[in-house]
Amino acid sequence: MDNNALYKKKQLTPEEAVNLIPDDSVISIGMRTASPPALLSALEKHIRNGFITHLKVYYMRCGKVATETIFQEDLMDRVRPYSSMLTKDEVKLANAGFSKGEKYINYVPISFSRYPQIIREQLKIDAFLVTVAPMDKHGYFNFGTNGDYAIELSRHANRLIVEVNENMPRTAGATLLHISEVDAIVENNMELAEESPKEITDLDRKIGDYIVPLIPDGATIQMGIGAIPNAVCEQLTKKKDLGIHTEVITPGMIKLIKSGAVTNARKTINPHVSVFTFAAGDKELFDFIDGNPSMFCLPVSYVNEPQIIAQIDNMISVNSFIEIDFSGQVNAEFIGHQFSGVGGQLDFVRGVYYSKNGKTILASSSTAQRGKTSRIVPRLKSITTDSRLDIDYVVTEYGSCRLMGKSTTERTLALIEIAHPKFRKSLLEQAKEQNFI
Repeated sequence: MDNNALYKKKQLTPEEAVNLIPDDSVISIGMRTASPPALLSALEKHIRNGFITHLKVYYMRCGKVATETIFQEDLMDRVRPYSSMLTKDEVKLANAGFSKGEKYINYVPISFSRYPQIIREQLKIDAFLVTVAPMDKHGYFNFGTNGDYAIELSRHANRLIVEVNENMPRTAGATLLHISEVDAIVENNMELAEESPKEITDLDRKIGDYIVPLIPDGATIQMGIGAIPNAVCEQLTKKKDLGIHTEVITPGMIKLIKSGAVTNARKTINPHVSVFTFAAGDKELFDFIDGNPSMFCLPVSYVNEPQIIAQIDNMISVNSFIEIDFSGQVNAEFIGHQFSGVGGQLDFVRGVYYSKNGKTILASSSTAQRGKTSRIVPRLKSITTDSRLDIDYVVTEYGSCRLMGKSTTERTLALIEIAHPKFRKSLLEQAKEQNFI
């Protein structure tokens, strides 16, 4: 049977496709842009009609596509979300449950690089649902914006159901998916969900001023999501021969590539291409990566693997933190409740540690809650995302300091120096009281 005939045989309506998902099942779904709207809408109706009474969903960061369909509060008696990276909408849902003494969302702490392996080893996945780019003349769909865990978990599932969207870009790398691997196809051509970059403020640029000198010509960079990484990208345009090996490709990084500062020529692995595992941004970003052979989308088990990152000389990682204590412990995910997730921050912190001339940089504003609280604290009161043994450079709008190799006293004094001035006196007093100095 030729590919076109096979396509027609497997093509179903969304309602027919979700009929392939058995009652009392475990599924996984594509994250962010790859979350399939038509399939999840049909699945919601399927659940409401009583065809599914117990559904476990393992995923990372699906947003409104999920919270407006299968993750609605009145379905939580039948649907059990197991998330390793939450959105604000999921946090709201979780808090709604807590207010009623119910646990709506189960958080599963897993480093991003390990996610596919751990899910494969511990779970039987009945179905994987994901948005893909249309089939080409050779019979290949394309994962497009999202290689992440989709490349591997889609092939681990008993059934693979794809939602074909002509607006999904086709990316280079390991993103091909042959029609012979697919169990059901639905078509839904709608605009992809965009994530507009946060507006860069003067404070973000000030933080960037302290980060940019730490990044030499020829460095390979990883940037997180947010205004500070975008500000850094904006200020890196005069650098030469930068490379990209990053978890997420963002609009800020696309602008940096377009500036000519990125050539990938000096990368010790995967030279001449920008490597990422998922893309988050706007239509300009989607258009840039579409059909672009220099934009390599690879599985997260490769991109975020510390042993791979360690092979890249001059690797520079830039991420954020919620708070850091005097010993160097970092919380990057918890603000009285699970705010996001571990993600890949620790993957890069650990990988860059072994990179020749590598640097990990954690950067945030010195205060939170509109200046009411200091992000630099004597001791963490919640979860530790990064251990004190792994932290290198820390940056705020008041400067940068290096913790690696420093004593607890030296760390404490260095961190107080880059804290907001209005908190420095009290931090110094607490440091003395708690015997840090």
